[in-house]
Amino acid sequence: MANKISGQGTTRCTETPRPAGRSCITKILAEFGDIPVSGVARHVSHSNAAIPIGLSPCLFLLSVWLQFLISFSIPPHNNKLRIERDIRSHSPFPLSSDLRTYPTLLSIYAVVLSLYLHAYAIRSEQEQFARMVVSFKYWDDCIEAEDLKEMWKEVEVSTEWIDAGEDRGQKVHLSRDPDGQPYLTQTEMRAVAYIVVRRHFHSQIDPDMICAIAELESDRQLLAVRYDKKSKEAKVGLMQITHKNAVWLFSEMGYRLYDVEQNPDLLFRPLVSIYFGAAYLKWLSTFQDKERTEEFVIRAYKGGTKKATHKSTLPYWKSYISVKESLPSRKFFDDGPSPANASGAPPPVHAGASESSDTEYWDSITTPEDMEQMWAHPDVVKEWTRSGEKRGKVRFSHDAKKRSYLSRVELKAVAEIILSKYFSTKGVKPTYLCAIAEMVSMRFVNGVSPRIGLMGIDYSTAFWIYMELGYRAYKVDSADDLTKPFVSMYFGAAYLSYLSEYEGKERTPQFVVQAYLEGPKNVNLQETGPSWLKFEQALGNYEATKSKIQSTCAIL
Repeated sequence: MANKISGQGTTRCTETPRPAGRSCITKILAEFGDIPVSGVARHVSHSNAAIPIGLSPCLFLLSVWLQFLISFSIPPHNNKLRIERDIRSHSPFPLSSDLRTYPTLLSIYAVVLSLYLHAYAIRSEQEQFARMVVSFKYWDDCIEAEDLKEMWKEVEVSTEWIDAGEDRGQKVHLSRDPDGQPYLTQTEMRAVAYIVVRRHFHSQIDPDMICAIAELESDRQLLAVRYDKKSKEAKVGLMQITHKNAVWLFSEMGYRLYDVEQNPDLLFRPLVSIYFGAAYLKWLSTFQDKERTEEFVIRAYKGGTKKATHKSTLPYWKSYISVKESLPSRKFFDDGPSPANASGAPPPVHAGASESSDTEYWDSITTPEDMEQMWAHPDVVKEWTRSGEKRGKVRFSHDAKKRSYLSRVELKAVAEIILSKYFSTKGVKPTYLCAIAEMVSMRFVNGVSPRIGLMGIDYSTAFWIYMELGYRAYKVDSADDLTKPFVSMYFGAAYLSYLSEYEGKERTPQFVVQAYLEGPKNVNLQETGPSWLKFEQALGNYEATKSKIQSTCAIL
């Protein structure tokens, strides 16, 4: 490749002129080797680093291999030798034999270019997340004013803040670790978790589960970022949620309170991160329409559903148990035992006027038109008048844990109003709707885990009914809409109507009830099962005698 020229006691090298193709490849390799990659470790750093050390030997070997191929494939530049070679090979194109090497050169260019673009893609994605980094100094920077007021209402939080020198009405400083990174104390973390669960998940998710996961995933640091080389995605925030998963929960699963699709930076905010983390946990708890154990949910959260039973996620589960058991005792408000442990019907006690909750009043989650229909119902008027309710401010009944629920009179009235307005030609019985509501939600407005609302219809099913079956009297913009009694009853009635004629066949009550509770693909008519017996018992609260149940051959 080089000619040695002897001089007076010295030796120097002069390179022969390189073919154009060789210099271009060398240039590409040089550019490829100089690509900077933004360093993303536990926290995103804006400093640039070179290509990882492990890639340098690969680039060196690649360059040697390419030089060898090029030297071997490019013909000599001596025209005489080229003509003699072409004559010996009987080439029909003696003056353009260089063209025969072009496919080899093009393939080499393609390999180098693909490697270059791959490295550039990695750099671009890492730099994209580097640009996402936000800075929080105060609590006021990362939560809304109303959320901050609710934090002050928590006794342990306010005590901790006042002891730290914070004042009401002033900006509250975030705690910082020795590296200057903002984090939540255990007291703050637990308060935020309980606020999110109380507002949006209604005891369907254990707040301690959220606290333990945040402890393991981010060490409660707000700006924590971890880049996953396998998935090529960054996990961010307290709950280490990827932007892709958050967008999926937002766009397809109905969790639309925070528009992370337009503003990914929201995932660094504590309430937003916990909101989507809890939503993902809720989805995992009923993965593939099966009630999942806590161990499955936690291990799937770490490694995905395919790794939920793999040995690689077992250490994480053990760490989770250890962290959860070490959490400080709960002294905040308590929503009571999980709905799975609840039994019996709620006692008919109305909440006092001084009590407050998101669903204290009928009027706050019911349209004026539907409220007029309720006031026009004779049985409802008697009950509401007896309890001293007034138009515009009708209170829900509450149990001892302050959970809102409907009385049987109210439930039956809602069912009758919905059926008379939208399903009068279908003939669906209101008593059947009421019995199903008793089973799936115990008449609680927000539902019983893992089901949502009175009729236990999840968002994906309601959205499918809305889009595919054409039942559009009520909109379902988010899962929260299904906690409204009339909305839940409407989509429950629509689903019951659909199941009664499933696959074009008139179905029996046994099929419809079992299909509603377990899915039409899981119906086994050979066994009556406990679900049908429970349904008969619940139906007895709304129909006079059991003989009427047995004599009915169809729901429609």
